[in-house]
Amino acid sequence: MTITQLQYLIAVAEHQNFTIAAEKSFVTQPTLSMQISKLEEELNVKIFDRGTKPIKLTEVGTKIVDQARKVVIEAERMQDIVSIEKGFIGGPYRLGIISTVMPTLLPMFLSTFVKRYPKVNLIIRELTTDEILTGLREGKLDAAIAATPLEASDLIERPLYYEPFVGYLPEGHRLSDKTELKAEDLNLEEVLLLQDGHCFRDNILNLCDMNLNNRDKKFTIESGSFETLVQLSDERMGMTLLPYLHTLGLKENQKKGLKHFEKPEPAREISLIYSKSELKIQITEALRDVISGIIRGAISFHDVQIISPKQKERFR
Repeated sequence: MTITQLQYLIAVAEHQNFTIAAEKSFVTQPTLSMQISKLEEELNVKIFDRGTKPIKLTEVGTKIVDQARKVVIEAERMQDIVSIEKGFIGGPYRLGIISTVMPTLLPMFLSTFVKRYPKVNLIIRELTTDEILTGLREGKLDAAIAATPLEASDLIERPLYYEPFVGYLPEGHRLSDKTELKAEDLNLEEVLLLQDGHCFRDNILNLCDMNLNNRDKKFTIESGSFETLVQLSDERMGMTLLPYLHTLGLKENQKKGLKHFEKPEPAREISLIYSKSELKIQITEALRDVISGIIRGAISFHDVQIISPKQKERFR
């Protein structure tokens, strides 16, 4: 049994196809198939059910693949130990970022990080929170940036910053004359939301603490981008809530529609998340230092109330 065989095994399990797994592993399909067959012979079990399309793991195969991921991660840890000992900060680093953070945070730190650590090959993917959790647990990601707390006991969450929510009101809105907003001022019937699957949507639902179902509502609009929500609000289709960093990119005339909350301001916690195995921790620490140093100059809010992204049971 070799590490290479286990890597091929994981690739087939992920792609459910020998040909695709071989392409992703940069080997020929016969070579990969032969190595998988040798592994099955050595263990004297069938890991894959080849009679289905796509191929599926057998019951014991599922357990073997789970263990294979752990072994491969520990093997990578050996190289990680050597890199730390030598003080080397470099190599590939796979980072997942949720979509409501990527557009604002990434431009702030990427250039600085790349210049400071030129030997690191950052591989960045925009993912949902669920995809991030799966990626971290399966070793497909080295770290991620997402809204927390996520109550994931097998992962480490290290807060980077706390980002307040800011109201965005159309001209003449009933709340326009208020100096500051309160959570109880919000009426979910008139709040434009991101579509289901975005954790920021769940933040807002938890802040409003209301039932989304309302038969008297004349229309429902859910979008995948804050830009669309802002445009709809400009057309007086309702108000919306934005993360603070997103408000920095608004046009000057649009900033007139911003309304802050009274203290403690409702806010989301944005954290750097990674496995407890702490693989590539030297790069993780470097990334955290860069982001924390930059973000301190952009967000000066301290008196905040963290609104959890974990969706309450009644909203499901």
